[in-house]
Amino acid sequence: MIPKLLLEATLDTLYMTFVSTFLAFVIGLGLAIILVLTKPNGLKPNKIIFGSLDLVVNVLRSFPFIILIIVLFPFTKFVVGTSIGTSAAIVPLTIGSAPFIARIIENAMNEVDYGIIEAARSFGASRFQILFRVMFVEALPSIINAVTLTLIVVIGFTAMAGTVGGGGLGDVAMRYGFQRFRPDIMAYTVVILIVMVQIIQSTGDLLYKITKK
Repeated sequence: MIPKLLLEATLDTLYMTFVSTFLAFVIGLGLAIILVLTKPNGLKPNKIIFGSLDLVVNVLRSFPFIILIIVLFPFTKFVVGTSIGTSAAIVPLTIGSAPFIARIIENAMNEVDYGIIEAARSFGASRFQILFRVMFVEALPSIINAVTLTLIVVIGFTAMAGTVGGGGLGDVAMRYGFQRFRPDIMAYTVVILIVMVQIIQSTGDLLYKITKK
């Protein structure tokens, strides 16, 4: 029973982690591109858009995740049809992670050498080409680091989501390890989470080295 329980919880945790990180990456990349474009010395400066978006990103990043889950209960139920379960947990996980990853990608793209951008401009590159063929490519190793970091952070968030009905390893640790006084199950969940983080970090480090060459 315990192996099956842990296997299902592990798959649920992986499902929540990768789906929500993917959605957060898509949203975060969009936010980061708008911020980079509209910043004061950006390719298309716009103080109102940059200031508004910058404020929204900062506000969302300041929410403690456990509170964000509770605040989003009505929205989660509207989107998924329920506020409990692994699919429901993806909503707050995505919304909580997107501003985080947006800020990291924005910083990575801002660190691209301005001389390279000017050189691309002098060759007649469009804004789209400068963004995706110059800035995004140059920032790719840092973006991979950002995704790796986000995956690890989201794994921690899934454990918190599990304590309020989100499912996964956090739910098993709470219901069986804590409430039923099963330290062995608690230990298994911790070990699985550690292994999961190690695998993701090692994979991220490998991809970073490959793209950095």
